[in-house]
Amino acid sequence: MLCPLCQHPQSHHYHQDKRRHYFQCQQCQLVFVDPSALLPANAEKQIYDQHQNSPTDQGYRRFLSRLADPLLARLPEGSDGLDFGCGPGPVLASMLEQAGHRMALYDIYYQPDRTPLRRQYDFVTCTEAIEHFYRPGREWQLLMSLLKPGGTLGLMTKMVRNANAFAQWHYKNDPTHVCFFSPATFRFLARQQGLTVEFHGSDVILLQKPA
Repeated sequence: MLCPLCQHPQSHHYHQDKRRHYFQCQQCQLVFVDPSALLPANAEKQIYDQHQNSPTDQGYRRFLSRLADPLLARLPEGSDGLDFGCGPGPVLASMLEQAGHRMALYDIYYQPDRTPLRRQYDFVTCTEAIEHFYRPGREWQLLMSLLKPGGTLGLMTKMVRNANAFAQWHYKNDPTHVCFFSPATFRFLARQQGLTVEFHGSDVILLQKPA
């Protein structure tokens, strides 16, 4: 089974539940679903359409602040950013704009204009989105290309701990969650790209491109 992130040819069976088989790459440690379990685009979007993420929801804003706060602490004033995979309600982009930064938006379903993908940014955010990537290797290279030298990539995703925890993990039960990263995976990617990596709490990752 070819790893969809690093293209390594050797992956082992990691877990099986009632709906899907999961594999783990022996090189980058990504856990990913059997490609035959990937949903068609229309079914995937129907699930996303059910999400209710309002800009006025204070609980959701607190959730996003777990990424926003450490990111804002390192950004120069008036930085240019892109919210990649912003969804139908780009709440994080609004929060960062309120903090004085300029934001562009991209989402394959809700902001599909690819014009913002033709330039580079001081920072890129991607919250609760990378676990949905069908081709994470291609999307990772795109994210890297969007960052200026010295730029920061801010990610939010729940991370794999071990096989026993994975078996009980509610996060894997969302049918649109198809690849699962761990700290080891992010360290592998950081080594490949010469990035620095910081982990904040259990689900926030900041990676900085070399200047």
